[in-house]
Amino acid sequence: MKNIKIVFWGLLALLTLLWLLVDTPFPQPFGYFPLRAVVVQYSGILGISCMSVAMILALRPRWLEARLNGLDKMYRLHKWLGIGGLTVSILHWWWAKGTKWMVGWGWLERPVRGPRPVIDNPVEAWLGSLRGLAENLGEWTFYAAVVLIALALIHRFPYRLFYKTHRLLAVAYLVLVFHSVVLMKFSYWSSPIGWLMAVLLAYGTAAAVIVLLRRVGVKRQVEGKIIALTYYEDLRVLETMLDVPHGWPGHHAGQFAFATSNESEGAHPYTIASAWNAAEHHITFITKELGDHTRTLHERLKIGQSVKIEGPYGCFTFDDAHPIQIWIGGGIGITPFIARMKQLAWHDEGNRREIYFFHTTADYDEAAITKLKADAEAAKVHLQVLVGSRDGRLSGERIRATVPAWRKASIWFCGPAGFGQALRADFAVRGLAVAERFHQELFAMR
Repeated sequence: MKNIKIVFWGLLALLTLLWLLVDTPFPQPFGYFPLRAVVVQYSGILGISCMSVAMILALRPRWLEARLNGLDKMYRLHKWLGIGGLTVSILHWWWAKGTKWMVGWGWLERPVRGPRPVIDNPVEAWLGSLRGLAENLGEWTFYAAVVLIALALIHRFPYRLFYKTHRLLAVAYLVLVFHSVVLMKFSYWSSPIGWLMAVLLAYGTAAAVIVLLRRVGVKRQVEGKIIALTYYEDLRVLETMLDVPHGWPGHHAGQFAFATSNESEGAHPYTIASAWNAAEHHITFITKELGDHTRTLHERLKIGQSVKIEGPYGCFTFDDAHPIQIWIGGGIGITPFIARMKQLAWHDEGNRREIYFFHTTADYDEAAITKLKADAEAAKVHLQVLVGSRDGRLSGERIRATVPAWRKASIWFCGPAGFGQALRADFAVRGLAVAERFHQELFAMR
């Protein structure tokens, strides 16, 4: 999370600094309308820049993943940028449109304008001729973008519809690029803020085209075929094993991939629940019925069906030098730990650390838990299974009582976000350096 905050606020700070080199928040003579011109320019730059970076992140660039500590964090930044861009755009819209309304209502009096200066630069003159069109398109595209971003933030909105409507934001973005190029103060283009804007708009435009052509991650996609399906009815969980004979680069335990079994549904992210063995080239996914798509997977998937796999992604790979690791898997958050246990069982890594694994679940299936215990025994992992109705809630105090040397440990958490944040805060109060030692998978792509 620290890297996300640095990038988000760093971007806004950089844009503000570069803008201040060429403009001022205190125009002279100071008044409402001179201030309006300043705010409209500044907010427009912040808004389209947030959207541009969000559009670039939609390509899932691998070179950024390690720097942001995983694609899950990258998508969280993508979400923040979308919300930030929307917030600033509302401010931009109000100063531009609201002022006209207040003049019409008689609340403001527009100052008398003198004759417009003659524009000698042909490019500036051409852009000036497009102002009316850019303003009208920008206004209506803003309304559309508000609706599309709002739908993206509503988790009850079906994923299959989100997948289709969210891509329309790429169209809206391209229109807003035109709006920005035409209406940004022409003198900005010859300054550092203009150079940065040119780069962001160019990369953002390329990203939008790639999104619209459905070419995101195409070079990292391979074909797999379903070879086994196991449905645990009591848990409402489906285990799917695929054969991926060609092209898969291998993965680390804890990583995830995007799987497409239905083109109309699009790609869904799933944590990989198996270690990679190049001789067998099998990949296993474990999916919980959490929404409209996963609820019917066990009915729609068939042995022999082709599935498109893209990845691997993620940095939740258990890499650290601490002598003790504490794993906490809440519900379906158990998946990366299953993969890691299989990896440890297959590959003895020499000086093994002590690993304590706490799995909390509201549902219980004897067959699934038996397999989990066998994996833990083979990997020499200390396993505790806690069923909520029987054992109560897992707490930091309970973990510390089980692992007396917890101060030497790193903690790896995958499960409900609120649960993870509560444990993180609890350990932080006890003096654990959570920024370096508490690793939490933010497995939410919207």
